[in-house]
Amino acid sequence: MQSLRELYRIGCGPSSSHTMGPQRAADAFRVRCPEAQAFRVTLYGSLAATGSGHSTDTALRNAFAPHRLELVWKPEIVLPFHPNGMDFEALNSNGDVLMSWRVFSVGGGALREENVPAPQSIYPFSKMADILKWCDENSEPLWRYVERTETESIWPYLSEVWDAMQKAIARGLAAEGVMPGGLKLRRKAREVFLKANGAAMARSTGLISAYALAVMEENGSTGVVVTAPTCGACGTVPAVVKYMSDAAHSAPGEILKALAIAGLVGNLVKTNASISGAEVGCQGEVGTACAMASSAAAYLMGGTSRQIEYAAEMGMEHHLGLTCDPVLGLVQIPCIERNAFAATRAISSAEYALLGDGTHRISFDEVVETMKVTGQALPSAYRETSQGGLASVYAMASHPM
Repeated sequence: MQSLRELYRIGCGPSSSHTMGPQRAADAFRVRCPEAQAFRVTLYGSLAATGSGHSTDTALRNAFAPHRLELVWKPEIVLPFHPNGMDFEALNSNGDVLMSWRVFSVGGGALREENVPAPQSIYPFSKMADILKWCDENSEPLWRYVERTETESIWPYLSEVWDAMQKAIARGLAAEGVMPGGLKLRRKAREVFLKANGAAMARSTGLISAYALAVMEENGSTGVVVTAPTCGACGTVPAVVKYMSDAAHSAPGEILKALAIAGLVGNLVKTNASISGAEVGCQGEVGTACAMASSAAAYLMGGTSRQIEYAAEMGMEHHLGLTCDPVLGLVQIPCIERNAFAATRAISSAEYALLGDGTHRISFDEVVETMKVTGQALPSAYRETSQGGLASVYAMASHPM
């Protein structure tokens, strides 16, 4: 597993795989060929199918500006290595190809090349069972495993992550109006927050939802967010940690430890399955985010390592089979509300886990493997192509723009 710095990325939405990844690739390719006069980028599979809604074209044009950029869209071609494939070509003044590069945006803003070994792991264990065994043998909490591996230098970075998360919540709670895109979706975070503060019975649900909506509405408006583990699922973890930190009056150090544990959970999914909606559906994005948030909440509630693992397992288990079907290819419907529901489910998972001693039948490692197999079995129409599910129903209903 790689550093948590590779999981928690601070950047602009709306999509880590469709926006952040392509922009990072374009920046890298431009440096490789500074003599180029123009560029051509061919987008395949999911990148081409929903790239316009995810602002892939805008990200690439900004990265190559002021050079001329030709974009070629080939949604019908899905490259075997990963659905988010890209071909970059650098051109001279005559249009001749000077250099080419095929790269894949594999989720969370990460890039991979086919037939190139994955980045070297810095963590000695890549299974939750082995990590729990280490914790038991050394009488250490889960966050200490992160610190031992990453060194104490991880804490200043997680402090930056938490600061960016809080700023996204604050901006989202203050903003009003309509989000960009053809849906003309109205922002709701501020309204929900104000209503939650005036309600007794639904206050906890309202606050958690408001925080998640705030971050997701910022993401959908290309604001600065933190991938947790992706942009499409970036509202769940900050919403839960914000709510729990306020409710439990958590010290700053405790919040960072919770983020470290959540990051460890996300890293395990990223390593052993996938966090790419184009590869395994939304269960890999929001399901992982819920597992991460569940583990963070369980820690902040005082849970043991076993209870934390159980909370993470439930957070993922009850999202199995979740499809990725963004309407108009935008990270808005159902993504925004889906993060709010995942956040409330994370709190429920943590509370349920703490009712027992953490003993349960299905392990976190087993549910991650199940998610991977389930995602591979999903038809491509339900893996971030906007060709199935809610996206197709909306298109067939011919809603007015």
